[in-house]
Formats: sequence, C-alpha cells, structure tokens
Amino acid sequence: MPNITIQWYAGRTQQQKRELTQAITEAMVKIGKTTADQVHIVFQDVEKANWGYNGKLASD
Repeated sequence: MPNITIQWYAGRTQQQKRELTQAITEAMVKIGKTTADQVHIVFQDVEKANWGYNGKLASD
C-alpha cells in the first residue's frame, strides 16, 4: 500500500489538495500498478517559520 507524505508550506487551498490527491492517486494506479483504495496521502502543512534550508528559516 503506497503511503505518500507531502510536506510543503502552509497556505494551499482544500481544492488544490483535492486536485493533487486525485492526480497522485491516478499516477500511482497507472504507474505503480496498485488500486486507488490502496493509495494514502498525507499533507503536512508547515509554516515557513518552522522550515529551514540553506542555513536560514524560510520565513527570513
């Protein structure tokens, strides 16, 4: 069963998440040779103040 976690900056709409969930599920079914009911997707919305890269916070 594919478990897919998406970590990204907070602020995406529910509609964006719906569309992405559909697209990822379709890709996993087609390419990953699984069934839609086996695809699980978790969105982790992270505030920029809680995300660091290149030696600094994304919010800086």
